[in-house]
Amino acid sequence: MNQTSALRRVYVRPPRAEDAHAWREYGWHGEPDPARAVEEHEALCAELGAVGAEVVVGTTPAPGDPDSIYAYDPVLITDAGAILLLPGKEGRRGEPEAVARDLEAAGVPIAGRLEAPATAEGGDMFWLDERTLAVGRGYRTNDEGVEALRRLLPDATVLAFDLPHRGGPDECLHLMSLISPLDRDLAVAYLPLLPVRLVQELAARGIGIVEVPDEEFPTMGPNVLALGPQVALALEGNPETRRRMEEAGVDVRTYRGDEISRKGDGGPTCLTRPLSRG
Repeated sequence: MNQTSALRRVYVRPPRAEDAHAWREYGWHGEPDPARAVEEHEALCAELGAVGAEVVVGTTPAPGDPDSIYAYDPVLITDAGAILLLPGKEGRRGEPEAVARDLEAAGVPIAGRLEAPATAEGGDMFWLDERTLAVGRGYRTNDEGVEALRRLLPDATVLAFDLPHRGGPDECLHLMSLISPLDRDLAVAYLPLLPVRLVQELAARGIGIVEVPDEEFPTMGPNVLALGPQVALALEGNPETRRRMEEAGVDVRTYRGDEISRKGDGGPTCLTRPLSRG
């Protein structure tokens, strides 16, 4: 697997009006408007389709869970199929099985699963290359989760990096809240919070960093989905990060996410789970 080749197939989970009422319990910043949320999600899907990707829409509900639109977190996709993760956030524990039913219906096999006490969320991991998985160890992904991934991925190297405390266990700070790959040798990141060993690993691999300014970190400047090498989908409203990416040669497309992204702290990487690239 890799994170930046041309997107061919991608899994998404549309927002459900009946789940919006639980926004406070799930730590959202405001109540999402159901109709506008659907419009934003459909427009996001259109952007994905515009680059030639097949969009697989999940229909299995995770009742009462507004976070279930963030399809990246419940599973890890490998060459052998999907690994069902176990979210550290208790309210999301029903998502992996719901996603599994959708993926199996789409022809994606289940290659393994995490069991308690191991916890891990997809937002804490990304492929540095086809055989190297970077994992953030924090409040959502624990040591047992990292070790479980190592057992389930015997042919891959799993590199673990400690995440900062920042806002504590109630804040959703994933590894991919800090960094998103743009190409094999380029990433966009908020450097002040990146783990030192990850910065050193990137440098050793010759991976350059487009730096997100301080003022655009809270608005998800580092949360960017690679649609292909140096082609990116970003949330509207981070003009300086966009300018810097374009200066680095990246073709940046944007989407409006006032309801589906800003209120729930989930950007384009969170809203999508790439199934195949090529």
